[in-house]
Amino acid sequence: PLTLEVKRQRRAQKHTPARRLTQEQIRPGTPEPVEGRVHVHVQTELYLEEISDRIIEVDGECQTDEFLDRPPTPLFIPAKSGKDVATQIEKGELFDFDIEVKPILEVLVGKTVEQALLEVMEEEELSQLWSHQRAFAELRNAEFAELQRLEEQDRRIREEKERRRLEHLEKLRKQKETAEKIAARAFAQRYLADLIPSVFNNLHDSGFFYDPIERDIETEFLPWLMSEVEEELQKKVLGRTMLDSLIRMVVEKRLDEFSRPPPAAQTKAPADEPGATDGAPKMSGEEDAADQPVAEKEETDQPVAEEEAS
Repeated sequence: PLTLEVKRQRRAQKHTPARRLTQEQIRPGTPEPVEGRVHVHVQTELYLEEISDRIIEVDGECQTDEFLDRPPTPLFIPAKSGKDVATQIEKGELFDFDIEVKPILEVLVGKTVEQALLEVMEEEELSQLWSHQRAFAELRNAEFAELQRLEEQDRRIREEKERRRLEHLEKLRKQKETAEKIAARAFAQRYLADLIPSVFNNLHDSGFFYDPIERDIETEFLPWLMSEVEEELQKKVLGRTMLDSLIRMVVEKRLDEFSRPPPAAQTKAPADEPGATDGAPKMSGEEDAADQPVAEKEETDQPVAEEEAS
């Protein structure tokens, strides 16, 4: 296994340079820069390094010993060497001023005149350049103003064109909307021609259209009448209930009195029998009186039945 792993590593190391060369050949290179430009290397690594044109400067201080006062350094005068020799030259032996100065003077004057002419020509040329520059600036300003005027005119024309286009589109939209409304109105009229009578008939049958007097009677008068009738009936029922309770109380009281046994003195005395006989008519009268409300009750029941029937 170790030998196989070593062989595989050697084979991979052999193929790595060939693969790298192939990738470099396949990878497209950077084209040559155009005229007047050069390529500049930039950092493309993951960890960038900050590059600064100005070198970082740090101020440092140190203290030196004070210098002691000393006298000024004297001037250096070299020592004299050799021998002094003198030569006497008479006037006119080496240089004749009138003859020798003429060409020098001609050269100086010529050069001065030439320099003056050059300066005058340069000033004239500069003045012409300035005049041409002023004319060019005026022409450029005029062309720039004309360009601005044309741009403004073009902008106004474009805005006017866009506004006209929008107005035309709005006009077409309104015409289309008007045509649709007219068509819808005609369709609605034709569709609702037979629908309106049936709708009104249905509404009339449903009770949406009514007689105000009849509606007033149904909503105002009849509820008031029924409330009054109900109040009267409640009063009559209350009266009958009270009458029934009174009759019941009287009947119960009489029943208690008649069910009570008579005393012994009254049974022995024959003179008390007419009193007992007197009580019988009284009882019959009371029974008649007790029966009378019943008749009145029967009489009062008849109107109630009539009212309930009504």
